[in-house]
Amino acid sequence: MDNFIVSARKYRPNTFKSVVGQDAITTTLKNSIIQQQIAQAFLFCGPRGVGKTTCARIFAKTINCQNRTEDGEACNTCSSCTSFNASASFNIFELDAASNNGVDEMRRLVEQVRIPPQGVKYKVYIIDEVHMLTSQAFNAFLKTLEEPPSYAKFILATTEKHKILATILSRCQIFDFKRIGINDIVRYLGYVAANENIVFEEEALHIIAQKADGGLRDALSTFDQVVSFSNGNLTYNSTIENLNILDYDYFFKMIDFILSENTAEALLLYNDILERGFEGQHFLSGINEHLRNLSMCKTPSTVKLIEVSDQIRNNYLKQAQEISVDLLVGLLTLFTKCDAAYKASNNKRLHVEVALIQSCYFKRARVRQS
Repeated sequence: MDNFIVSARKYRPNTFKSVVGQDAITTTLKNSIIQQQIAQAFLFCGPRGVGKTTCARIFAKTINCQNRTEDGEACNTCSSCTSFNASASFNIFELDAASNNGVDEMRRLVEQVRIPPQGVKYKVYIIDEVHMLTSQAFNAFLKTLEEPPSYAKFILATTEKHKILATILSRCQIFDFKRIGINDIVRYLGYVAANENIVFEEEALHIIAQKADGGLRDALSTFDQVVSFSNGNLTYNSTIENLNILDYDYFFKMIDFILSENTAEALLLYNDILERGFEGQHFLSGINEHLRNLSMCKTPSTVKLIEVSDQIRNNYLKQAQEISVDLLVGLLTLFTKCDAAYKASNNKRLHVEVALIQSCYFKRARVRQS
């Protein structure tokens, strides 16, 4: 039986062009290579799973490529590229600072920097999670980072830029990686699914992308999990069941009950949500997000801020026509306050039920006040 390779590794980008959602950074790095203006040290910072280490590896491979393409990409066929792709390069070193964060490790690295590269132009040192280095290790590394040999290049990667010493920051070109957009993640998951001959619904990919919170690696890991659960048939229902996510339909129904002042059905629907194992705060977070999306549908220019599939977006647009702006603001205020006070409540179920009852009579109460 063939060894299974997780999608995050199997579909890890190996060219600048294939990196997802970081176009400004990849363009800058490619241009620096083409123009032969390569800095001595780089700092890649940003959230987890957005491509920092991947870009570091691609950059390290590309600057040593012997037959780069016209647009600045590595050829992946020369001896330098093939040795890197086979994890056998003697000129590119990766160090995990989380487990090698002492001064002795840094001194060994400094000693190693003195040895020139073999058969290529540069030696590249990629130090991941660099914020984990001790102050003594940083200081041992500082002089080498400031005045390295011409052939030595350093790429530091971190999720916590604020923990890096100012003396280190001042010696690096800093690249801030951003969270990857939901639509970009959905497109990439669709590409992976097509390559793996997996049948999928676009709504399912949107749920996975939202769950990933801007991290493509997290999205691919979740994708593998749901594919295993659904036996290769990636549907919306199988995805929300596996990830234990409240269906959009619950919130559309709840708003319909609120608009029709149907208190009984609203309370029964909330009871159904609780019986499915969801906490009250999960519901409150979801309905606030739902109301926020409805408010975005009130202005054509803000509809694009709703990152859902086209079908779900159409449902939002339809329901937004049935609810006034005043009621939206009032409900958002009501449920936001309910959410903020939820943890301090002694009877959490009653706390949410009171908010639901108030929401169903919200329009009537406003009429009486006026």
